[in-house]
Amino acid sequence: MQHPLGGRGPRLLAVGVLSTSLALAACGGDDGAGDGTGSADTQGRDSITYALPPNATPNWILPMALPEYMATHNAAIRRALWTPVINVHGASGEVAWDHTGSLATDVEFSTDGRMVTISLDDLSWSDGEPVTSRDVEFWYNLVDANKEQWGGYAAGRIPDNIESWETIDDTTFEITFDDVYNQDWLLYNQLVNLAALPTHAWNKTSDDGEIDDHDRTPDGAEEVWDYLVGQAEQTDSYASNPLWSVVNGPFTVDGWTSTGQVTLKANENYDGNDPAGIQTVVLQPFTSADAQLNALRAGELDYGYLPASALDQQAEFEGRGYVVEPWAGWSITYLPFNFNNPDMGPVFQQLYARQAIQHAVDQDSIANVIWHGTALPTYGPVPQNPPSDFLSETQKSNPYEFDVDTSIELLTSNGWVIGDDGFAVCENAGTGDGQCGDGIDAGTTFEMTVLAQSGSTETDNMMSELKSSLAKAGIDLNIASEPLNQVLGQSVPCEPDEDACSWQLSFFGTQGSWYFNAYPTGERLFGTGATANFGNYSNPEVDEYIDGTLTGNDPDAMHNYSEALALDLPVVWLPSPAYQVSAFRDGLEGTGQDPLAVFLPQRWSWAD
Repeated sequence: MQHPLGGRGPRLLAVGVLSTSLALAACGGDDGAGDGTGSADTQGRDSITYALPPNATPNWILPMALPEYMATHNAAIRRALWTPVINVHGASGEVAWDHTGSLATDVEFSTDGRMVTISLDDLSWSDGEPVTSRDVEFWYNLVDANKEQWGGYAAGRIPDNIESWETIDDTTFEITFDDVYNQDWLLYNQLVNLAALPTHAWNKTSDDGEIDDHDRTPDGAEEVWDYLVGQAEQTDSYASNPLWSVVNGPFTVDGWTSTGQVTLKANENYDGNDPAGIQTVVLQPFTSADAQLNALRAGELDYGYLPASALDQQAEFEGRGYVVEPWAGWSITYLPFNFNNPDMGPVFQQLYARQAIQHAVDQDSIANVIWHGTALPTYGPVPQNPPSDFLSETQKSNPYEFDVDTSIELLTSNGWVIGDDGFAVCENAGTGDGQCGDGIDAGTTFEMTVLAQSGSTETDNMMSELKSSLAKAGIDLNIASEPLNQVLGQSVPCEPDEDACSWQLSFFGTQGSWYFNAYPTGERLFGTGATANFGNYSNPEVDEYIDGTLTGNDPDAMHNYSEALALDLPVVWLPSPAYQVSAFRDGLEGTGQDPLAVFLPQRWSWAD
């Protein structure tokens, strides 16, 4: 056998630092909120208060997320409670497998690459029971029987590509795959999904049900899944439900309010290698970035952030004892089209229409003026910051530069006319040359609505800028703003005749729309039928390119994928902001900022 980190080795990413320009106006003043625990004197402190992004309310605890609960902050909290089997992040400056924060001690691939053997450390659950291979099998059986509901599912991937699962002993198990795959992808995008669940406490179908091997039959696994999901939907009981007290991570839940304030306390029974460096961590939600800023200014936060509009106040916050540091994200930002929307779906299906929309997006101005230089344009499906060799030349070169005249030409040469009100109307319906396209009736107005995340001045301003620039191209954009969880909950894959298909465009990317694993493939985002393919995009050629990035080790496979989607526009590409411009109190240690957007509260501590 050969170890995946030896020989050829995985492709690692150097973590870049996003530069900021300190310019333009300061933010306004909503009343702030905080728990008041902040103090300039950090000596002897045993707590840290961390600000969550605007309107980012934690609402999922089960280590198997449904598609609508996959927000980054939910995942970070779960990681602090249940240690991942394989923990990958870049908080130390390089995106790689973090052995200290993982259950697995070793991952070995067979010579032919079809089989992997994983060994676990000798660790315990918080109630004293050992963490075993059976606990990982429990997770696998539940996911296998309920894959269509699991947010991590993409057809043909885990669990579909697992041919057999064998327990060798209490701390060793073996997975055989149905084919030979790219080992970077297997380690960083597939095996990172593995989780250990407390079989001895969760393998039941009701509160007072008997603990048994229910998961080892499909029907039983479905019943256990339904029970656990039902419990996870009751956020008001997270701190009191005995299910969630059985953890193997450095923290336990001490409080979880209906407004989303989460209090973590150090797990006194933790016996792993990554113990909590602080007794209490409070994750504080805010309704807006301005409210958070006021709490930061009042000294109520130990780890917060400056909205882009407040970057000219950096010196003020440094004078208040904060270190200001950008947190760059390994992400892309976009507006998904709903190709199955009964009204605008036929329009979105036309490439010329998507091209007209993209040409009307002034990414440079949005990045430099609205985001004050803390965002960088996105031209395709692969993250562009920090730089990597995954990018195609086509994506790098921006195939759809801002040009409103080109947008108008694309519409008028395909059957649309600009009406007296300035907006395009389909005049020449049909599927021939110079006609609007299949399913678009004569008289259809190019009018669309975006459901946008609320609570961010930058997002509000960006939506206003998009409305203005699209109007110049004859495209009418309506804006509906709602909290992040509601936007995510409504932006779901759907069929045209379903009520859930009423959304047309969606924006949930104030901190970046999608954060990737280290190997940035798109099977979950743009593969036909994938659970995170919110807009129902489907292109057989792109599916083939995605498959090519997952099998073998041909570097051109990722370039082909990057180029194809940069050109085909499955979404509207938008500038990708830094995850945040952090402001953390001087003396707070362990604040390495991971481009995968993982935060590690167990590593935080106060300097002596």
